[in-house]
Amino acid sequence: MTRNLRGNAKSMRHWPTRSEGRLWTWLRNREFHGVKFRRQVPIGRYIVDFYCPELKLAIEIDGRQHDAVWMSEHESERTVEIERHGIEIVRIENELLIRDPRTVEDILELAISRRRKR
Repeated sequence: MTRNLRGNAKSMRHWPTRSEGRLWTWLRNREFHGVKFRRQVPIGRYIVDFYCPELKLAIEIDGRQHDAVWMSEHESERTVEIERHGIEIVRIENELLIRDPRTVEDILELAISRRRKR
């Protein structure tokens, strides 16, 4: 991990998106099912939005920029590299978090439950 990557992660922690801030209020201090999450964690060459080392579970908040054609290839490469570390990635769309937080909560509960059982 490079210094630059760590610096970028630190900067991202100081300037979260609105959706990241909203989700962090749920995840911080083991408030969500007693699971410890960290924000903006470098993994390999990439930074994940939220990460639980105990469960090897990453949560990514995807905004509209992820709809761009060029992002598809980038995200595929990124996903492959992160999954090589044995990490499961749960992707949540910004719009879903805003429109239906209960569904997001259900998705995260299911992911945590699955990872605990492995």
